[in-house]
Amino acid sequence: MTNTRLKIGDMFEVPLKSRMKGYIQYIGNDLTQLNSDVIRVFKRRDKVEAEISVDDILKDGIDFYSHVVDVQHGVKDGSWSKIGNSENLGDLKAPFFRSSRDYGDPSIKVSHKWDVWRMNETDEYVGELKGENARAEIGSVTWPKKIAERMQTGEFSNFYPDYQ
Repeated sequence: MTNTRLKIGDMFEVPLKSRMKGYIQYIGNDLTQLNSDVIRVFKRRDKVEAEISVDDILKDGIDFYSHVVDVQHGVKDGSWSKIGNSENLGDLKAPFFRSSRDYGDPSIKVSHKWDVWRMNETDEYVGELKGENARAEIGSVTWPKKIAERMQTGEFSNFYPDYQ
C-alpha cells in the first residue's frame, strides 16, 4: 500500500451502500480538540461509476462537519480515497458543541446550557443552541468508518443519541 501524501483541501470519495458514494474534504486541524483533523461532509451522493468533478462537489451543500482521528487513517483503512484538492475550504468557523452544563441530570429533557467552540478557538458559553449555533455538531473525535456510517444512516451510533 502506498502512502498518500495529504494536505488541507484534499477531497475524498467515500464508498457507501447500494453502490453509491459520497464526498468529504479535509479542512484543517483543531489544536483545541486533541489536534484532530477536521472534515466537512457534502450532501451529494452519486452512483459509484459516476465521474464527478471537484467543482461539482463544492457546489453542493454541506451535510455536517466532524473531527476525525486522522484523515490518513481513512485512506489506509479504505473508508475513503483521494480524488483531488481545492483551496475552497468553506466555513472554517463551523460551530461544535463541547458539552451541556446539565448533562447527566435526568430531569433535563432539552438543555439550554451549551458550550460551543470553533476550530482552534476556546469554548464559549452560549446557553441555547440558536441562530448560527443551532447547526453545531458534536465535537467528539471519531473514526473514519463512523463518518461513512453517518453518511449512510444520518447519525453517529457511538455518541449519546438524544442530544438537543
